[in-house]
Amino acid sequence: MRIDLSLLLSDQNLDAGAPTSQRQLRIAVAAKADDHDRRLPLNLCLVLDHSGSMDGQPLEIVKSAALGLIDRLGEDDRLSVIAFDHRAKIVIENQQVRNGAAIAKGIERLKAEGGTAIDEGLKLGIQEAAKGKEDRVSHIFLLTDGENEHGDNDRCLKLGTVASDYKLTVHTLGFGDHWNQDVLEAIAASAQGSLSYIENPSEALQTFRQLFQRMSNVGLTNAHLLLELAPQAHLATVKPVAQVSPETMDLTVQNQGAIEEVRLGDLMTDQERVLLLNLYLDQLPPGQHVIGQVQIRYDDPASGQTNLLSDPLPLTIQVQTQYQPSTDVQVQESILTLAKYRQTQIAETKLKAGDRQGAATMLQTAAKTALQMGDKNGATILQTNATRLQSGEDLSEGDRKKTRMVSKTTLQPPSAPSEH
Repeated sequence: MRIDLSLLLSDQNLDAGAPTSQRQLRIAVAAKADDHDRRLPLNLCLVLDHSGSMDGQPLEIVKSAALGLIDRLGEDDRLSVIAFDHRAKIVIENQQVRNGAAIAKGIERLKAEGGTAIDEGLKLGIQEAAKGKEDRVSHIFLLTDGENEHGDNDRCLKLGTVASDYKLTVHTLGFGDHWNQDVLEAIAASAQGSLSYIENPSEALQTFRQLFQRMSNVGLTNAHLLLELAPQAHLATVKPVAQVSPETMDLTVQNQGAIEEVRLGDLMTDQERVLLLNLYLDQLPPGQHVIGQVQIRYDDPASGQTNLLSDPLPLTIQVQTQYQPSTDVQVQESILTLAKYRQTQIAETKLKAGDRQGAATMLQTAAKTALQMGDKNGATILQTNATRLQSGEDLSEGDRKKTRMVSKTTLQPPSAPSEH
């Protein structure tokens, strides 16, 4: 398994007469499989809300979705299951999947009761998942339908960081409309995972399958971007690095002397992780210049090797006395993706402040950006919600959650019903 890394600047040319210039750098990284590479062994922990509000169809469907994952796990894979209400308990201890029937019985016995303490469930999930993480792809699926009424949201965010430190990826799944999107999104972002919105119970099975497929396609783990810039190049001081694919989110930069470091987490073999960096360049003389270099530090669970380094990739720019712009289409697409995210963030901020018209205007702008990207489904949702605000309507919890999800991803058209 190898690293596939590419660098693209928004404009490869630079004006020699400009005292300062701004450029966006698109970095795409993925795991590259060799012919002999096989799927890595998995270590999956399900952390499931079984509070009273999950009673009836919601819990039964979640249990069915969880049972469906057991059939997809092999004997070399490991599984643990945690259930939480206002307390947390171990339903299935971390173990290899060699007795699927016994594991299934544990899940089937779950009943809805009690309140909700997400942090208790996540803490116990981290403890169990950590037992089986050696040389495996380790993910936690955390599902809840409610607010953290019996827990501490700040503790949830700290636990997301703890999971990341333990090299555990956490995917959060919001079920229904009454969960705290800020908390679940922050947990997922701090633990290099994704946030999923299960609007209807019938979507649970497909969502679990998609996340499991993503986990199965991981080739390398614990990846970090290492960026070393020349003295004439600088990262922006505010929101310098964002991920734009598979989901859009801001990333944290750690300064390690001459190296800027960004934690990426797992790298998949079938989907690039794409970052967009905001750079400022000082005036440079004419000619070609190396303004930095990029490396990836990573672990390879298949070989048991850690802290491996990819070959350094130089970042070059052409400085011209007669400046001719040379823009890149792929970078422009990434810029639009981030713009849609930022515009929707501004709309949310305005709406929270009571500025309905300002929020509507920004949602309309985001809808136009989505159309430029070819994201027609996202544009429809953003424009519909803008129209509702302009007409004096309130946005429902579902509307607000859908708006946030649209800002982070490109929605796929609904699949046609299968024929029987």
